[in-house]
Amino acid sequence: MTSRPSSVVLVSSGLDSAVLLAHEALQFDVRPVYVRSGLAWEGAELQMLARLMATPVLAAARPLAVVDLPMHDVYPADHWAMTGTPPTYDTPDAEVYLVGRNVALLAKAGIVAARAGARRIVVGALAGNPFPDATPAFFTAMAEALSRGLAHALTIAAPFAALQKSQVIELGARLGVPFELTLSCMKPAGGEHCGRCSKCRERRDAFAEAGVTDPTPYAQAAPRPA
Repeated sequence: MTSRPSSVVLVSSGLDSAVLLAHEALQFDVRPVYVRSGLAWEGAELQMLARLMATPVLAAARPLAVVDLPMHDVYPADHWAMTGTPPTYDTPDAEVYLVGRNVALLAKAGIVAARAGARRIVVGALAGNPFPDATPAFFTAMAEALSRGLAHALTIAAPFAALQKSQVIELGARLGVPFELTLSCMKPAGGEHCGRCSKCRERRDAFAEAGVTDPTPYAQAAPRPA
């Protein structure tokens, strides 16, 4: 039997990551990688991710690899991502940009891929992502730089780049992804979504748009429109 090509997938515990992993596992030998950078929500993410990885829908994936790339020396101590005090519910995406986030994640993932003999790195960028390190041009340039620097040919794929979050939820529902074991929150507490950050807003809105029941426990109700 011919072995399947290997794919390194950058993951968090978010619903986009969960669906991406399940989708990739249909075609590739999936190697999920979590890059730990010292951000406020990572402890909760890793706990949820361990539960998610143990579910049948991800049984074909290899064990999760957790690698470290601390960012406390480039993000100041009072940065909201370090303190766990995210911007408000209606904050636009552009205001929650973590400078250089994908540059750092892909550099680390590239080394993991080269050592594992994988030729493909997969990210969960969605349609409408406003950040400069989530464009097709950036991914092409980064893949070329990694390939040259590691002497190991790599491509960077964003299979959901044409999809909205609601469409990802629809796909995940078809694949049987357990959304209750995903976490998309910048200030989680006790395993619950805070209900008051912009990631919680995106999650609520996407489930409603998809017409899929949202199984998420939110610590607080959504703020009422002014």
